[in-house]
Amino acid sequence: MTAEPLPAWAFPPPGGFTADDLDRIPDLPPHTELIDGSLVFVSPQKSFHSLAMYLLERGLRASVPETLRVRREMTITLDSGNRPEPDISVVRAEATTADAHETGYKAVDTVLAVEVVSPESQLRDRKRKPQLYAEAGIQHFWLIEKDAGSRPVVHVYELDSVTGCYVPSGIHHDRLKLTVPFDIDIDLTEIDRL
Repeated sequence: MTAEPLPAWAFPPPGGFTADDLDRIPDLPPHTELIDGSLVFVSPQKSFHSLAMYLLERGLRASVPETLRVRREMTITLDSGNRPEPDISVVRAEATTADAHETGYKAVDTVLAVEVVSPESQLRDRKRKPQLYAEAGIQHFWLIEKDAGSRPVVHVYELDSVTGCYVPSGIHHDRLKLTVPFDIDIDLTEIDRL
């Protein structure tokens, strides 16, 4: 048994890949991200990850104002070497288009980035991605963890304008009720009925 040769795009160019490369490389696996100039491939989702994303996406769509839009698994260009794909993002309405080929948004148009932690992406989701989102000026970040059972715990962060880092503004277990970036009220226990 011989191994298939790797495609040419599997080998990074000198200096690494750029954000624009994600749109030019043919046949990339779905949900490929660019972190620090390297391609990151996503492994299959676990049930909790999928259900938590659905619950939060539905709750955000029910409360988002007309000036914003909720997007699922769309990349955000942070700089030339970083184009991560948050599980959910909230972007300014004027940044969206009717173009079916739209592949992502700019950091300046992103109000909220949400990451649901998976076992294989813990380090990226907990450390590197929040650092990159903060450096790009994204005002709000949520990190979703699984509690001891099967419910989501939402860690809410806001960007501190003095330090340029995220500071925690709450940990939510059964209900996510916030007034920023807009009024939000999501029953997190509803995941039990999905």
